[in-house]
Amino acid sequence: MQSFVESEGGRKLPKHMFVLGIDPGLSRTGYAVVEETPQGSRAVCAGALLTDPDAPIAERLSELFEDLTRLIAEYSPDEAAIEDLFVNKNLHTAMAVGRASGVALLALARSGIPVHEYTPSAVKAAVCGYGDADKDQVQRAVMMRLSLEAPPTPADASDALAVALCHAQSSPMRRAVEGAR
Repeated sequence: MQSFVESEGGRKLPKHMFVLGIDPGLSRTGYAVVEETPQGSRAVCAGALLTDPDAPIAERLSELFEDLTRLIAEYSPDEAAIEDLFVNKNLHTAMAVGRASGVALLALARSGIPVHEYTPSAVKAAVCGYGDADKDQVQRAVMMRLSLEAPPTPADASDALAVALCHAQSSPMRRAVEGAR
């Protein structure tokens, strides 16, 4: 939940914000909550939501929706960021990711959470300084930026942390948090 601090001009500025990052996938959806404060970024939670690959697709999407809805209710993020769909050569994978992304967008919209989408290269550039960084580079950058003792795993959780960090540093709310310092 967002709290505010009063600036010299009497304007209320956010003291911190919670950003939910999502790396969508049908089998594994990475999620992370990052808190932004005047002192910097802090990982609140990160993990992956799994669905049974043998279950019918509609059941898997429903389970993903329920899991995301519970996550949103538990952490009450101020904003959310989701990795935009990257279409590679595998059309089946792209369709599955697109479906999972749609479910995530629906869960966020139903909760009234503002959502921002970022391409994979924009996330990598924001976190690593290089849009073509590989998974290991992203994991190490996330670990360093969040002062974690080890690289976050699984990779889906690390990617979700990277998406949240990307949004936090580019968000107008982030600039307001920095102004509260």
